[in-house]
Amino acid sequence: MKSTLFFLLFCTASWAQTDGYSVNTDGSKTYYRIFGSGKPMLVINGGPGMNSNGFEALARELSKHRMAILYDQRGTGKSVLPKLSPETVSMRLMVDDIESLRKSLKIKNWDVLGHSFGGMLASFYATEFPDRIDRMILSSSGGVDLDLLSYVGGRIQSKLNPVQRDSLRYWNAKIEKGDTTYATRLGRGRNLAPAYVFNPKYVPSLAKRLTQGNAELNQLIWDDLREIGFDCAPKLKKYQKPVLIIQGKDDIIKPNTAEIAHRAFRNSEVVLLDDCGHYGWLDAEAEYFAAIGTFLQP
Repeated sequence: MKSTLFFLLFCTASWAQTDGYSVNTDGSKTYYRIFGSGKPMLVINGGPGMNSNGFEALARELSKHRMAILYDQRGTGKSVLPKLSPETVSMRLMVDDIESLRKSLKIKNWDVLGHSFGGMLASFYATEFPDRIDRMILSSSGGVDLDLLSYVGGRIQSKLNPVQRDSLRYWNAKIEKGDTTYATRLGRGRNLAPAYVFNPKYVPSLAKRLTQGNAELNQLIWDDLREIGFDCAPKLKKYQKPVLIIQGKDDIIKPNTAEIAHRAFRNSEVVLLDDCGHYGWLDAEAEYFAAIGTFLQP
């Protein structure tokens, strides 16, 4: 787009969408979309290395009562980078991108919802810019440290049946040998998705979502997390804003990860959803949004 900040506005009976770009401190651009109006909430999607498209349904639901802001994290979707490297992809830069977006939209304070890896990024943002957050929701968050790396691979495997595990190894091997065609990525997605949802009816759509990940970008972020010794707990001791930690009892993220975050955030509560995997708004829609609605009440 020719201008620094470009708006496209269109309305329906229930929601509105605005999209555009904000300029980051390093000159790169972040693509964002806005749904609804009212109190702003930033939605940070999972990944890392995935665009925000899979979170549009969540944003639309949230936009029934507030403004929901989606954005493509650097190097994903329409937030294109000229190259991917440790110099262009890091948690520090991703936090700066969030703050640049807030300033660009002229928002003084906002609520933040971070899902999965997005919860880790939201927690890191809270250590750097705590005064800019009013309320925070950690949805199936990867946690405030790197404890999940000690178990999440095995946890995923345990939720797949033998056929799915064998098939996943087959498709992963093809990808590692250089076959990154859509058919191969979809084959992988179909055998990985069952680990993430309690209700199998969501597997086909999630499998397609899993084809969108950027493996190189994903690796850069995890490398950076290890390099910086990601652990937000010490800095969060002084964080006093309300925090909702919500996830499924059948999540690939262990309840203990939620408890660690609960201890780090003094003003927090934990909600564990029955018959629910990694995506609360899919497996336990009513309970998920009811918990969020209650938490956000003035």
